[in-house]
Amino acid sequence: MFQLAQLGRLSAISCLTQAPTFSANAPLLRDVNVDVGLHLNLTESFGHRDQLAVLPLPALVTRAYAGYLSDELIDAQLTRQFDAFERVLGRAPAYVDGHQHVHQLPHVLPRLLHLLRNRYGSYRPWLRYTAPGMQAGIPIQESAKAHVIGALGASAVARAAQREGWRTNRRLLGVYGLNGGPRHYAGLLHQWLSNARDGDLLMCHPAIAGAGDKLGSQRAAEFNVLARPELGQWMRQNGVQIDRPLWH
Repeated sequence: MFQLAQLGRLSAISCLTQAPTFSANAPLLRDVNVDVGLHLNLTESFGHRDQLAVLPLPALVTRAYAGYLSDELIDAQLTRQFDAFERVLGRAPAYVDGHQHVHQLPHVLPRLLHLLRNRYGSYRPWLRYTAPGMQAGIPIQESAKAHVIGALGASAVARAAQREGWRTNRRLLGVYGLNGGPRHYAGLLHQWLSNARDGDLLMCHPAIAGAGDKLGSQRAAEFNVLARPELGQWMRQNGVQIDRPLWH
């Protein structure tokens, strides 16, 4: 991540505060010219026995839409994660998104917005909006996943943004099956760059080889593609520039 930020290939980095390396590595982001956000987690325990309100994603989505999530447990998780972010980085997050996009779910989004209002007052972190960007040339399986993610909460984020002035990206690109190696990812990246419009957010998950999780090989494939010198040419060909949000 740090190498890609220095190359100008990233405009934002999301922090999963419960991850084992967060406390050691996150302070390095203080001097990196990117937005640093909180990656809200409600589905990964990371081996912590006392982890609150953690459920497999299908169970979490089902309970969220059925109204069976506990506001108290959600509030406890939110508080714990925002406390950790501020303790390590010394500031509020520039934005909030979610691991597996949980930030947009029913009962989660209202509690998140309540916390942000109470905790930060007039300061408003921007929120990831998951409605899919243009999907021209994207394989049907990847495009379908993008639309499912958007259907699980993008409209709620849009309503909150319109009603209360929360800032968001325009649309979301970068959704795929998180497999296929560097050749597949490079092909998708070409299409996403062609489809990108002003204000779109292109989500990515890069890491150097040996990242240590089940997606490690594909994270390394993303890193390989995003670090290539020819990426600059691909962006110029499509009139794309990587930048921080326009309100900075």
